[in-house]
Amino acid sequence: MADLDLNENARIYLAGHHGMVGSAIERQLREQGFTHIIVRGREQLDLLDQRAVSRFFLAEKPDCVIMAAAKVGGIHANSAYPADFIYQNLIVECNVIESAFRSGVQRLLFLGSSCIYPRLSEQPIQEQALMHGALEPTNESYAIAKIAGIKLCEAYNRQHGTDFRSVMPTNLYGPNDSFHAENSHVIPAMIRKFHEAKGQGSASVEFWGSGNARREFLHVDDMAAACIHVLGLAKPLYDSHTEPMFSHINLGSGTDVTIRELAETLKQVTGYRGEICWDVSQPDGMPRKLLDVTKLRSLGWQHSIALEAGLKQTYRWYTDNEACLRK
Repeated sequence: MADLDLNENARIYLAGHHGMVGSAIERQLREQGFTHIIVRGREQLDLLDQRAVSRFFLAEKPDCVIMAAAKVGGIHANSAYPADFIYQNLIVECNVIESAFRSGVQRLLFLGSSCIYPRLSEQPIQEQALMHGALEPTNESYAIAKIAGIKLCEAYNRQHGTDFRSVMPTNLYGPNDSFHAENSHVIPAMIRKFHEAKGQGSASVEFWGSGNARREFLHVDDMAAACIHVLGLAKPLYDSHTEPMFSHINLGSGTDVTIRELAETLKQVTGYRGEICWDVSQPDGMPRKLLDVTKLRSLGWQHSIALEAGLKQTYRWYTDNEACLRK
């Protein structure tokens, strides 16, 4: 398979461009001068439809693919809809990766999630920890689907000599996140709760868990920049002569905070003056989840957006778009 010259003329298919992750990657691509970005909304291309995906790839013939399409959600959504999370993510991954291979795509970047790692992984979590322990039960279905995506890329690389790469972002936040009252991740959920409590004059807000779990967060614009950096690396990440197979890279900031510290910061950012209460009858999820980003930094990239600055920017985006988000 020929080497890819990743320049502004490369034809890049971005799957999942409407979501927080995909929209950030599209912004970064355009800012960096890429002019041939191929996107399709769900109404134009159903990635669950194998035949439709195959026809699309054969017609468009992209040079490379960024696989950001996924069904995502927080602890509540993962617990309530496990069948949806494993089935839809598996089918979309299989359809896109197989069609990319059959149409001669030169390079593919698959986006996973840090939840692929065992619940009790040694901290910070190295890439080699994959499949060396039990997963966190609250998002097991999603994690298994993402592990399958990594292994699909590795299998195609081994059997067909492709250059399919995988990145594992840590917890992301930023513009275009989902601020759904029940199904959103921790930062948008907290922002909405604090903002609404402030508007209603509520004396307190309540969050799940003890607040003691530790989490790492990366602004979605940093994540997008890291993805394009990894996609553009000339040397393949995969080495067919190396065992065990290794083709994924952690994307993170390398620092973490407790959920309680996050809540206190967001309380200040949103200007809420009431009390924070913790429902300890609800799960915390993994006790800690911090990625080892040694490999990413060795490849020449590290994050630039500090957490508090990113949270302020995200809250501004939320208040600017609140009316649309409620429709």
